[in-house]
Amino acid sequence: MSHEEPESKGRGGLKTPNPIDAEVGARIRSERRAIGLSQGKLAEALGITFQQVQKYERGTNRIGASRLQNLANVLRVPVAYFFDGNAMQTAGSETHTDLVAGRDLAAFLRSAEGKELNAAFSKVKSLAVRKRVVVLVKAIVSSFPEENSEVK
Repeated sequence: MSHEEPESKGRGGLKTPNPIDAEVGARIRSERRAIGLSQGKLAEALGITFQQVQKYERGTNRIGASRLQNLANVLRVPVAYFFDGNAMQTAGSETHTDLVAGRDLAAFLRSAEGKELNAAFSKVKSLAVRKRVVVLVKAIVSSFPEENSEVK
């Protein structure tokens, strides 16, 4: 008797990624982007093709234990990083969405821009000025929607 859940077939007979594999892949992508590493450079560091990295990030290919350890080393995170939180949530759930948003925020705060923005913003002591900065940033984002959409 197998303890693994069968992979379901989606449209066209293609396998639907297991939610855990998709979550691990999303965490790889998030951390890779946060440190400014391209898929090609990550692939090179791992000795694989960038297409394989793409498949890992989409969750369509599973990652073996030794490869996951290598990924953690290259990305400079503990292996547990890929499983922190509740990775068993399904892809459409609110909790999963909250995890992705929180992970994206954490990745941004580790980036050079995030550190710089956070340091500057923390120096603003006036609550009124802080609120105005937030309004300003929101206005900038809404004024340039084409620059804020991510190409996939």
